Amino acid sequence: MSQYFEIHPTHPQLRLINQAVEIIHNGGLVVYPTDSSYAIGCHIGDKAAMERIQRIRKVDDKHFFTLMCSDLSEISIYAKVDNSQYRMLKNLTPGPYTFILNATHEVPRRLMNPKRRMIGMRVADNEIVKALLSELGQPIMSSTLILPGKDMPETDPEEIREQLEKHVDLIIDGGYCGFEPTTVINMVENPPTLIRQGKGTDHGLTVE
Repeated sequence: MSQYFEIHPTHPQLRLINQAVEIIHNGGLVVYPTDSSYAIGCHIGDKAAMERIQRIRKVDDKHFFTLMCSDLSEISIYAKVDNSQYRMLKNLTPGPYTFILNATHEVPRRLMNPKRRMIGMRVADNEIVKALLSELGQPIMSSTLILPGKDMPETDPEEIREQLEKHVDLIIDGGYCGFEPTTVINMVENPPTLIRQGKGTDHGLTVE
């Protein structure tokens, strides 16, 4: 049975944040709110937890996981970013965007696309996420919480509790945060291309 924390969306309680970080460090799965929709995440180095996410979402090893990062400097540790990419990232972060970038060797191979060394990167504009990442000191390996048979992410924490309380270790209730997934931009391509239109604007990108 999962734990259930009600965390204030703009003034997160540090006591609960620290408990959530401890759960992540101990291999737990955490459902948490972002600036687009709810996500499910775990420790970046935890293969068993990653496989649990794959089973919950019923996705295969081709599924793009996203590293939820605290800022641009953390992105640069895990992804190769040139000057033009950096300018675009700076303009769009923090915000409801996922960026596909070439990964550095800091990213575990199992997190990447099996054919190419690519990884999804994200900097969310959400105070709960910022607090979690500040205390954790590294990215959260994440996936949008879209359950099998559904097209849109989960957005109601009480409904998430009913569906997942036996499958995850913690559900963070940060209130209603919308049901649109992130806009996904492939920045490996030059010029960048739009993979998925979500909450963020498309910025005139061509569709891949």
